[in-house]
Amino acid sequence: MTSPALQEIIALLGCPAAGNPAQYLCERALAEAGLDWRFLTLEVAPDRIAAALAGIDAMGFRGCILSGPLRGLATAHVATLSPTATFSRAVSLVERQPTGLVGHMTDGRGLLEALRAHADPSGEAVLLIGAGPAARAAALELSLAGAASLLVCNRTPDAATALVEALAGVDGAPATVLPWRPELMVPEHVGIVVSAIPADARLTLTGLRKDHVVADFALVPQPSPIAAAAQKHGACTIDGLEIHCAKTAIDFHTWTGIEPDTDLLRELLDEYLNAA
Repeated sequence: MTSPALQEIIALLGCPAAGNPAQYLCERALAEAGLDWRFLTLEVAPDRIAAALAGIDAMGFRGCILSGPLRGLATAHVATLSPTATFSRAVSLVERQPTGLVGHMTDGRGLLEALRAHADPSGEAVLLIGAGPAARAAALELSLAGAASLLVCNRTPDAATALVEALAGVDGAPATVLPWRPELMVPEHVGIVVSAIPADARLTLTGLRKDHVVADFALVPQPSPIAAAAQKHGACTIDGLEIHCAKTAIDFHTWTGIEPDTDLLRELLDEYLNAA
């Protein structure tokens, strides 16, 4: 008796895993693409990430998504890191290749794809709020896309300084630190504002204009305070749902070679977040 072909498996390794929309989005995208694959959502304690990734490799999974603290911890446990994963010091996506596991960081590419649907970042001055892995990935991608300059503002000054120094180390766009203030004025020369801080962070932006483009990573069902302020001033606003869908499309294409319908992903993400 001949055994049927084994199904490809992809997974979310989360800490916590509950509340993550990855399985909801990917299973529908797999169905739309006609792929008989399986998606698993798995809770992994931080001290078990090495064993979990070894299991992904040993069991022949196509790859996995990582969330929470697992992203930073995974960098030491894959065979290869992409340049953005190295720069951001985190892994959001793992791809199994014949040479071993490859770690990618796709948050920045997701931001860039979402941004390019509305504006060209080339030649623009960017205010980047945050200095964590997503912000670091965004800084590198914006620099590679030709941003004229970056102002980095973070509640922890040392992290902002470290990001500015890292950009200088890769000959990135000129970058400087903008001191953190609870009420932050957007400098006159800035054209694009990117927020990579939690939605509940106590920060108020002033000086927003209708010719600004404001992108916010916060993945929340209702507009975050920063997105709401941008909308109030008539600025072009890119919310966390749009960025997350662009990132999911990149992840899905990395595994399958197929471009999913981002409009469908947005509808599904809206459904998921509003039902939660």
